[in-house]
Amino acid sequence: MKWTRMTIRTTTEAEDVIIAGLSDLGIEGAEIEDHQPLTEEEKSQMFVDIMPEGPEDDGTASISFYFEENTDIADVRRRMQEILDETRSFMDIGEGTIEESVTEDRDWVNNWKEYFHQFYVDDILIIPSWEDKKPEDADKLTLHIDPGTAFGTGMHETTQLVIRQIRKYVTEGCEVLDVGTGSGILAILALMLGAGHALGTDLDPCAVNAVEENKASNGIPADAFDLVIGNIIDDPKVQETAGKERYDIVTANILAGVLVPLTPVIAPCLKKGGVYICSGILDSKVAEVKEAVRNAGLAVQDITYQGEWAAITARKPG
Repeated sequence: MKWTRMTIRTTTEAEDVIIAGLSDLGIEGAEIEDHQPLTEEEKSQMFVDIMPEGPEDDGTASISFYFEENTDIADVRRRMQEILDETRSFMDIGEGTIEESVTEDRDWVNNWKEYFHQFYVDDILIIPSWEDKKPEDADKLTLHIDPGTAFGTGMHETTQLVIRQIRKYVTEGCEVLDVGTGSGILAILALMLGAGHALGTDLDPCAVNAVEENKASNGIPADAFDLVIGNIIDDPKVQETAGKERYDIVTANILAGVLVPLTPVIAPCLKKGGVYICSGILDSKVAEVKEAVRNAGLAVQDITYQGEWAAITARKPG
């Protein structure tokens, strides 16, 4: 799909005022680019695989909005200009210009290629389709992953924590549930290590294509990995698809704020003796998630750390 991108050039001081004004007119979903440095807490909360370094702050900012092909762009530009003129009357908005361009979904996908390169998690090689495997890696377990527009390359510490736990707990023919599957990386690895079947859930429909492509790249049979779109926390259809006491392993690489309400929903999905691996937990949130795990009737087996992040592995009593 093609989109029209409208970009306002302004100052960091004015960006919030302009966004608020446009929001009042029904223009939402702003993409902000500025050079203000992120705090360590902000970096960790962004939960992204790749965090390139940016230039020094020069006080300028770009605010972009995306509109579908059938949008009346002339009207959008007029409303944007009215907000800029009004804002300029009481504060410095810098250039205050509006630029227009056309972009496509695939442009966002291809931006990954600038930053995502093959790497290792212990002795597992994770490699995108646009790179070749090195001769010295011929015997390594290799996971082919293209994230596309779905989250999950394996570069983030939280994903690597789960990968190590999957390798520790996967058994031949086991059933796996991967909540927030994204690119499918965790479920696909579990299947490559011997799991018999995996079900993934995700909120983002972009996961559908990403999972199908990554299944094909890794030789995963179509019926070995199913995917359902929806929120398992409160969607009865997703809960029904997942079922009860069905899984030997459940993985959830999300964030603490989601893991707390998710865990009591997941516990009934586990078989007796089943293992729950949850990650995306800042070290300051470990106690909170650990309490949720115990309140759900699960016994904590292991807490592992990498950087500021932690993963909790628990087992359902047998």
